Amino acid sequence: PLSLSLSVWALLLVLVCVELCGSGRASAAPICVHGQAGCHFLSLADLFDRVIQHSARMHSISSDLHSEFEQYVLPSRNHIGRINRHCHTATILTPNGKENAQRLAREELTEVILKLLVAWKDPLWQFHQNMVHQDDFNNFSSNKALEMSYMVHELRKGVEKVADRMQNLGMISNSLSGLSSPEALDPSSDTSGESQAMSDHDLLYCFRRDSNKVQNYLKILKCRIVPENGC
Repeated sequence: PLSLSLSVWALLLVLVCVELCGSGRASAAPICVHGQAGCHFLSLADLFDRVIQHSARMHSISSDLHSEFEQYVLPSRNHIGRINRHCHTATILTPNGKENAQRLAREELTEVILKLLVAWKDPLWQFHQNMVHQDDFNNFSSNKALEMSYMVHELRKGVEKVADRMQNLGMISNSLSGLSSPEALDPSSDTSGESQAMSDHDLLYCFRRDSNKVQNYLKILKCRIVPENGC
């Protein structure tokens, strides 16, 4: 029902905001990047910790949903043994392995992370909409899909704050400014059409893979920027 969906959406907004914007802190002051008056100022290391924790949660949910799909949905659709995995993010060049990721310039690695997050915003929302109208999925799984969609949006905002702070501190160039759409991040690619052609199973597999990449790239980037904090 529409009222239930709206209630779930409102609850997820609150939970994700608490997680990314100030979980466990007693201060009522808003969090800000530049340390304006009346704000709770977070260090760059703190900002990195928050986006890394958020990315870990996002990857965990994607893994759970992928496992549920393989266990409960694929057998009912007689898709066991069929593998046809084409990810719509294949056009985004991502480094394979830790050593290759470490070789990228800080700006390049940050851009790769943002490209992946931007590319998943619409496909995950559309996937949730599809799940709502399918009997294969229960409400709990549908809510997970909705949560993933919102978490991608919030994580992207968090990474943009990290990039903004790094730019202000002179740690990276300003080449990332204005990268807020798929076209700006990669004008040569149109991932929306390709994502619509993916099966549900492919989409979940690809998002689980890409969310793991995002998490690992964030950890590598943090260790290059603030190596004295947990590296």
